[in-house]
Amino acid sequence: MPKHKKARVGTKIDMTPMVDVAMLLLTFFMMTTQFKPPEDVDVVIPASHSVFKLPESHIMMVYVNKEGKIYLGVDAQVLMEHLFGSQNKYKRAVEVDKNTLGNILIQARIGDPKLRTVVKGDKDAPYGPLEDVMDVLVKAKITRFNLVTDLKKGA
Repeated sequence: MPKHKKARVGTKIDMTPMVDVAMLLLTFFMMTTQFKPPEDVDVVIPASHSVFKLPESHIMMVYVNKEGKIYLGVDAQVLMEHLFGSQNKYKRAVEVDKNTLGNILIQARIGDPKLRTVVKGDKDAPYGPLEDVMDVLVKAKITRFNLVTDLKKGA
């Protein structure tokens, strides 16, 4: 038996390929990430004291902008395509007439019975179109809906 042990040979790991892969992944995710798309309807919401969270999914949004135009949007792309056609599949909201709003709301509820209705009106919007939207909701038997407001700070 030999009295002398052989010296261990140390291993050295080259970290350069790992850093290259990390940088490639970082650039890939930076280039492919889609940020929140711009809103189709610009609505500045009024302030409120109520603290009530909106659901994350199954939402049907009815917008009223400051000119009094009414827009309708659904969070599911398949349902948007069913309601408004394939050209509006990726839009967040489509302008609708108050006369056709009731039928579209009923078709949307048939397409997804779990839809929760949310009304988002601009703080400078005339009251007439908002009242018309609420009347259409009641006629379509949608008696539970949320009005979106901005939480007032310090209240």
